Amino acid sequence: MTTLKILALTAGTAFLSSGSFGNSCSNSNTSGRKTMVQTASVTQERSISKENKIQVALLLDTSNSMDGLIDQAKSRLWNIVNTLTTLKYNGQAPQIEIALYEYGNDGIRDENYIRQVTPLTQDLDLVSEKLFALRTNGGSEYCGAVIRDASMNLNWDGNEKSMKLIYIAGNEPFDQGRVNYKEVISKAKNKNIYTNTIFCGSREEGTQTFWQNGAVVGGGKYFNIDSDRKVIYIETPYDVRISECNTKLNDTYIYYGSHGSEYKLKQAAQDKNAEVQSVSNYVERTVAKSKKNAYKNDHWDLVDKAEKDAGFIATVQDDALPAELKGKSKDEIKKAVAVKSGERNKIQKEIEELSKKRQDYIDTEMKKRGNSDSDDLGKAIESSILELARKNGYS
Repeated sequence: MTTLKILALTAGTAFLSSGSFGNSCSNSNTSGRKTMVQTASVTQERSISKENKIQVALLLDTSNSMDGLIDQAKSRLWNIVNTLTTLKYNGQAPQIEIALYEYGNDGIRDENYIRQVTPLTQDLDLVSEKLFALRTNGGSEYCGAVIRDASMNLNWDGNEKSMKLIYIAGNEPFDQGRVNYKEVISKAKNKNIYTNTIFCGSREEGTQTFWQNGAVVGGGKYFNIDSDRKVIYIETPYDVRISECNTKLNDTYIYYGSHGSEYKLKQAAQDKNAEVQSVSNYVERTVAKSKKNAYKNDHWDLVDKAEKDAGFIATVQDDALPAELKGKSKDEIKKAVAVKSGERNKIQKEIEELSKKRQDYIDTEMKKRGNSDSDDLGKAIESSILELARKNGYS
């Protein structure tokens, strides 16, 4: 993946298999200042997964001057996810997990003004929901403190082949606060957690205020960006078709459980949030939803749950099912789930094919325009992910 491709601002799908332009979507029926951090106060035991994971913690400054940064994050979330899904280790696609922190916000009731917004999770609708709910407010930015909390309290995988990445973005001196950033970043690196820094301002200022040094200590990459830069999108002839596929893809989800219907509504709400940013961002989200190693909803979707636990349907209670499946036999439920699973696989394949065509179109347009090479949040994260992946044996 080239730098130009990254700059395409809706890129990240060049790895997808090719398909004909004429393809259409499947016709499926479709409290006190000195409290501990609010949601992360106990150090967790690191789990060891059988399969590799790529875990990314985004630490975003939400002080007054950072509205542009938050807007870039909203615009780039699904592009980042799509970059992660391109990576393989020994031919296998790792499981993707993302966490979100905010820091530097006066509204956070913590002595260091930091908050774990989401844990490391595959519930990307939750990450999107919380990201879009972030609001900026004046405060003090303590980078060392938020890195310490993220590196200690998130459930980082113990598998040495898993990639574990922290990305911290902000615009104040990196050494503020009582927590020594060098010590906490070094400890994180000892656990194979790489710290990457993104300074919102000039490269020289970021170097002078220790953002570059933070990345050096953490074995990561240092970037500077213009956080007020507006994301530019290239519309393509494939966007409408992919959007239509998203509508049909949503129809393959069968909710279960006491809160299943709420989660299904949240899925639609995050579709809307992406669409409000731009049509292209909505398309990027659709592409991300076609990736099984990134977008999983077994906590509320019966299709994903049955794929993860083949015996679940035999034990699910009738009152946990949606109205259309209540009173059905177990065999009837299994058949209904199998039908939706087949439809989903077909739609996801078509999204992959269309997105490859879309990416080729974007690449061609970017070459015609000759856009200058300029950093933004998404590009900084994407390019460093690819470089660190190569160093860790990922293709």
